[in-house]
Amino acid sequence: MKTLLASVAAAATLAAMPVLAADIIVVAHGQANDPFWSVVKNGAQAAAEQTGANVDFRSPETFDMVQMSQLIDAAVNQEPDGLVVSIPDADALSPSIKRAVEAGIPVISMNSGGDVAHELGARLHVGQSEYDAGVAAGRKLAEMGGKKGICVNQEVGNVSLDARCAGFTEGFGGNVQVIPTMNDPAEVQSKVRAALDSDEELDTVLGLSAPLVGEPAVAAVEAMGLAGEVLVASFDLSPGFLEAVADGKAAFAIDQQQFLQGYLPVVFLAMNAEYGLMPGGDVPSGPNLVTQEAAAKVIDLAAQGIR
Repeated sequence: MKTLLASVAAAATLAAMPVLAADIIVVAHGQANDPFWSVVKNGAQAAAEQTGANVDFRSPETFDMVQMSQLIDAAVNQEPDGLVVSIPDADALSPSIKRAVEAGIPVISMNSGGDVAHELGARLHVGQSEYDAGVAAGRKLAEMGGKKGICVNQEVGNVSLDARCAGFTEGFGGNVQVIPTMNDPAEVQSKVRAALDSDEELDTVLGLSAPLVGEPAVAAVEAMGLAGEVLVASFDLSPGFLEAVADGKAAFAIDQQQFLQGYLPVVFLAMNAEYGLMPGGDVPSGPNLVTQEAAAKVIDLAAQGIR
């Protein structure tokens, strides 16, 4: 946390300094209908306003690694002053990322891919260890009395989300089933209800997205009259899920502070373009467990697209 605070303080100080308009392209894997990524984009836009950088934020319409690699290739062809990428699948994206590095474009990774970023030539990574965050969530849910759980994954094949489920299984002590779904809250609610219907011993649900999984999971539990009997927690934040946490309908949310994941790389690359400055290491933006005591404090910020 000290490293993160120091990086944020340094970024804020540097962001206040006048710079030339650097051209920075952000290529993220987030799907267009996922509110999580709108917060990342808000962070990048805030950094653009504060530094004077020209920021172009791009992402595929669906979780599509072929299209994402094409977006990175197109960005490289434009020869920007810096490139920000998420890395949900290193095997699929590594040729494009390496091409950017070989072209002399400074690359910072964010959100996913921290374990492979340096191997691909990225200067640093801004994000959280998804596996460790899953372990922390699993341990907390086990401490709260959970015995048997499901991990609801709306993007199977995204290595970061797969790592969350693996970490959850480790921290929870096993006895976890992964439930794959599409990126559709209605389908999530239906599958959570089906899982609870089929197994009376199931007492814990972990979602990997608050708006896409956490909220419909809470709705499923309430509709079945199991509120108070089934623990529900989720990665990331949304106003609706935070309200559920504040009201005691959900256990907690796992906050990776994705606003910083969009904000800090843009600031760092703008400062690098103008002054040759770059932090010497990765920046951990999470995880932080938002429990009932803290949830009410961040609901307004989540509604504003900051938390």
